[in-house]
Amino acid sequence: MGKGSIPLVNLSSGQAMPVLGLGTVSTSIPSDLATTLTDAIEAGYRHFDTASIYGTEQALGRAIAEAIRQGLLASRDELFVTSKLWCSDADSQLVLPALQKSLKNLGLDYLDLYLVHWPVRVKPGKMPNNFTKEDIIPFDMKSTWEEIEQCCRLGLAKYIGVSNFSSKKLSQLLEHATIPPAVNQVEMNTSWDQRKLRELCRERGVYVTAWSPLGANGAPWGSPSVMQSPVLKEIATTKEKTVAQVALRWLYEQGVSIVVKSYNKERMKENLKTFDWELDEDDLKMIHNIPQKMSYLGEEFVSEDGLSRPLRNYGMGKCKQPSPIKHKFFVFLFTFFLFQ
Repeated sequence: MGKGSIPLVNLSSGQAMPVLGLGTVSTSIPSDLATTLTDAIEAGYRHFDTASIYGTEQALGRAIAEAIRQGLLASRDELFVTSKLWCSDADSQLVLPALQKSLKNLGLDYLDLYLVHWPVRVKPGKMPNNFTKEDIIPFDMKSTWEEIEQCCRLGLAKYIGVSNFSSKKLSQLLEHATIPPAVNQVEMNTSWDQRKLRELCRERGVYVTAWSPLGANGAPWGSPSVMQSPVLKEIATTKEKTVAQVALRWLYEQGVSIVVKSYNKERMKENLKTFDWELDEDDLKMIHNIPQKMSYLGEEFVSEDGLSRPLRNYGMGKCKQPSPIKHKFFVFLFTFFLFQ
């Protein structure tokens, strides 16, 4: 157990990763984010999850430097830092420069984990607020992954992995990977438990990390299905815990790691109180029977013209509302393309 009683898990080659990490994606980034993240380090968080597209790498870098200055950390090596390759850099020639830019933003010499953010590629230079369906281009997963592997060999990333890869896409990648992905970070919570994908990852030695562990309630694409779950509320009352603690504890007992996002100091501390108690068999049976539904369907890519417009979950604006028929068709098309 690390500081703050956060257990450590071993990835494929034995590197320890704190099972609970603090996410930094937000529709509204506070001006004092660096201070908030420094507070999180003081509270006991040792795993931080960011990405080039989040706009939070620099704030995290400042927080790490400040934590070292204050003596909260002896060195950067006490942290586990994850960042991600955005879709517009998912080209073999752009991978290394993208990672180097992330390291510069963070003020670090290496990442602990570098992930391919989505199994999608868009034209270079395109950000979520300005790419259209015409900017989505074929993704050469093999050549991009080869460059990700090279980043690992250069020591710029201790571990490499993927995010939002379905069973099919992960299997395709594993067919030619020389260095297999250590992690697949996906949407997972009590209302979307990823049973099939978790089984594949377990068989292939890929560790699952859950994003949206509380359903991203309040986000434009989120769902109240976790935080408003009658089942979780009943268990929380019985256990004298919060709904969030029950949801996080369930994930931990499924053998996955967790990235939870909160900039509220009290909730950050509350989420750490997940590891010194257990769910019983009846609790697990009740949770197992919760209806399943994915929250993130790719609707943020949809406009009247198809797979385009801003990614609302990154706080980059709002989508035009398509007609119901077109909307359903393009949501189906994008979901089929991305998650099959």
